[in-house]
Amino acid sequence: QVQLVESGGGLVQAGGSLRLSCVASGRTVSSFVMGWIRQAPGKEREFVAAITWSSGRTYYGDSVKGRFAISWDIAKNTVSLQMNSLKPEDTAVYYCAALRSGIYLRPSDYDYWGQGTQVTVSS
Repeated sequence: QVQLVESGGGLVQAGGSLRLSCVASGRTVSSFVMGWIRQAPGKEREFVAAITWSSGRTYYGDSVKGRFAISWDIAKNTVSLQMNSLKPEDTAVYYCAALRSGIYLRPSDYDYWGQGTQVTVSS
């Protein structure tokens, strides 16, 4: 089992920044892909970003490219998401998730999920 705990959500004005963090514990995640998935009210879950724990290779959804940056601190078992130039359409619950195998773009493939953290961007 893998436990994931997110932090760092909140309310911010459009154009502002927030940083989300996710601490992983339990089973080793060194072979996993760690991702951030978001879900806005009334919408399906959307892939935001992912990082390969072993190599640090990163992937981004089209809607956040150039604005968001995912990173990891192996020593602290922590994955972070720096969100800049936030827009009202970024408002959602953001989930940290771990993928053992599958397609990182597909939220349904992720095996473990955190409880989510709310990000609200006001216009």
